[in-house]
Amino acid sequence: MAEMRTPFFHSYLCNDPKLVDLVLKQRPMDFPKSERLRAGLKPLLGESIFISNGETWAHQRRIIDPAFEGGRLRVIFPVMWDSGMAAVKRLGKLAGDEPIEVEAQTSHLAMDVIFRTLFSVPIENEIAAAAFATFRDHQNAQPVANITSVLPLPKWFPRFHSRKTRETATIIRDLIGQLCDQRIKEIAAGTAPDDLATKIMTTPDPETGTVFEREEMIDQVAIFFLAGHETSAAALAWALYLLARYPEWQDKLAKEAQIAFDPDKIYFSTLSKLRTSRAVFREAMRLYPPVPMFVREAACPETFRERRVKPGSQVIISPWHLHRHERLWERPDEFDPGRFETKNGKECLRNAYIPFSAGARVCPGSAFAMAEGTLLLSMLVRAFRFERIEGCDPMPVAHLTVRAADGIYLRVTARAPLSEKEICS
Repeated sequence: MAEMRTPFFHSYLCNDPKLVDLVLKQRPMDFPKSERLRAGLKPLLGESIFISNGETWAHQRRIIDPAFEGGRLRVIFPVMWDSGMAAVKRLGKLAGDEPIEVEAQTSHLAMDVIFRTLFSVPIENEIAAAAFATFRDHQNAQPVANITSVLPLPKWFPRFHSRKTRETATIIRDLIGQLCDQRIKEIAAGTAPDDLATKIMTTPDPETGTVFEREEMIDQVAIFFLAGHETSAAALAWALYLLARYPEWQDKLAKEAQIAFDPDKIYFSTLSKLRTSRAVFREAMRLYPPVPMFVREAACPETFRERRVKPGSQVIISPWHLHRHERLWERPDEFDPGRFETKNGKECLRNAYIPFSAGARVCPGSAFAMAEGTLLLSMLVRAFRFERIEGCDPMPVAHLTVRAADGIYLRVTARAPLSEKEICS
């Protein structure tokens, strides 16, 4: 544990699994989302489930959780496949000797999945394309933490944001509003497709009987765009980079994918055959967790490792540090997808692996994200070989997600199908 003091706030960085368990699993309501993080994201996210607290959060969770129940994944699977096929086609036009910035490609792919699964439209849709383009501008303009939240000001005091941040957030929310308005009309007419948006918009809170109002739905779609797209794009890009660094694992994954996929049909059962891909994606999220830290706030007096924690103190849980903890993981800085089959890997998977957070506030779409990452990684490596460019290794930086400072550049070439002999070996 580390303790940090500034003139304006007091923070505790917790890497002890017992403290992580206390904050995330045992007493999550006593450690709500930090106001510093909330203030920075409110222009775009409003009161979405990612930054809300208390009864507002509980109400949202009761409505959203049913949309991500296990059976829904089977319905969504063909849509993920369609996004993957579209990505393979786009990347095929770029493959060759020249380096390709793969983060841009995975970002495009992840946003396409979001639009298809939420609103049944591809990213080429006019509204979807405009939202995606504006979203990139918003990311560049928006700091994660709002500077006025660092100061000891009352919560009612207005937080100021840059003009660019406000403008891009307004444009994105207006575009999302257009999609929501269209879906409201389709639901009323009985013509709405059976996708995530329809499920969420028609699910009543089992305790209050209410459904999301228009503005509430815009808040939730905004977080699906931000967190769902950002985390998937980052994790997939880092996984491709790691496979380029470790070609033996890439070849193993490619062989698995070429054997597992039927060339003519899509089968949901294919997911269960992609064990290597799942292990690679899981290990990529261990080394490069999409969300590098979760920032909570102590709501009442606490004691951490014999240190008194005052109400209002920041409590930071960092997957980046926890996933690389030398006292917990064997060879923590090494890339080894096979580690999760070992005794140490299985134990750490239970106690020291939290890419999607844990407990009551675990990401509702975690199973969705694992299936998405496993499937899309297999589809890309089945079609292409990804090669590291000497002297061009990416430098990770922490924004809302762990991204590369100047992008991830790899050489991408078409992969030849396996021969009968290779398949049988």
